[in-house]
Amino acid sequence: MKPTLLLIAFALFLTACNKQAAPPAPVARAVLTQLVGEQAGRGSQEYSGEVRARDEAPLAFRIGGKLVERKVDAGERVRAGQELARLDAADANWQAGAAEAQFSQAQAEIKRYRELHAKGFVSQSALDAKEAAYKAAEAQAGLTRNQSNYTRITADHDGVIAATLAEAGQVVAAGQPVLRLARDGAREVAIAIPETQFGQRKLGEPVRVTLLADGAAFEGRLRELSQAADPASRSYAARVELAGDTSRLALGMTARVTFAADQGAGLLVPLTAIFQQGNQSAVWVVGADNALSLRTVQIEAWRDQGAVLKDGVAAGERIVSAGVHKLAAGEKVRIINNNGSAP
Repeated sequence: MKPTLLLIAFALFLTACNKQAAPPAPVARAVLTQLVGEQAGRGSQEYSGEVRARDEAPLAFRIGGKLVERKVDAGERVRAGQELARLDAADANWQAGAAEAQFSQAQAEIKRYRELHAKGFVSQSALDAKEAAYKAAEAQAGLTRNQSNYTRITADHDGVIAATLAEAGQVVAAGQPVLRLARDGAREVAIAIPETQFGQRKLGEPVRVTLLADGAAFEGRLRELSQAADPASRSYAARVELAGDTSRLALGMTARVTFAADQGAGLLVPLTAIFQQGNQSAVWVVGADNALSLRTVQIEAWRDQGAVLKDGVAAGERIVSAGVHKLAAGEKVRIINNNGSAP
């Protein structure tokens, strides 16, 4: 019996050795996905902007000279009539003094000539010449007097110094901006519209503005849109008017301006989500069982932010947003959101 048992055990051993190990279960591919409509809304467009005053004006001297004192810094609040900066007034004062002296002499001469003319000692033409000299001296004295006052910059209204553009000791020309004064009152958001989107914007268009600092939201409208592009950025400067109380907004705050999509606009999806199948565009839709299906879509418009779909998918459906050329229909995947987290 023993040889028989040994043979049976040996046969069982050989049978076990001939069996192949079971293959490991396939690992589902991880893919980046997003819900249709969760980003950029229904074709909406967003721009980053800066809170600015409705009325801003650069302040400059009306004559040239050396800036000897700048009495305010950026961010300071000023009152109407407050002196903000001054030039070296020595030359202007000398010119004013010389003009005043000439004017005093002209006054004395015209008085004497009028008396002599009344007595018949001088002719009318001689009196007329002195009258002309008197008026010229009077005008010159007034001009130099004004120029002496032009050595100071004063605030013409209440506001905040938005920027300082010159320093003490600097020689500035007439009309060269030294300060920029933002007037108290309404606040706006300054944005730049890219050249590719310029034709889509219209004056009066409603917008929603969200502050980056605290998330506060405001309704607004597009008030101003430049018709000339910036030569460096090739973008168009625009201003958004805010509704409601904006007095608490600090100048320079960062804001996000969102233009709502037009009625009937399609859904915006990333360009990387589009799979080109012959002459048709398609996207990979992730089903409830994480299986993929290829669905054809109709592109309404191409934009920098993505493709606007006219139909083919509905808001709330999950699509693959990257790596679409490596997938196959029916394949089950492991879902990863665009931010790297699992849903």
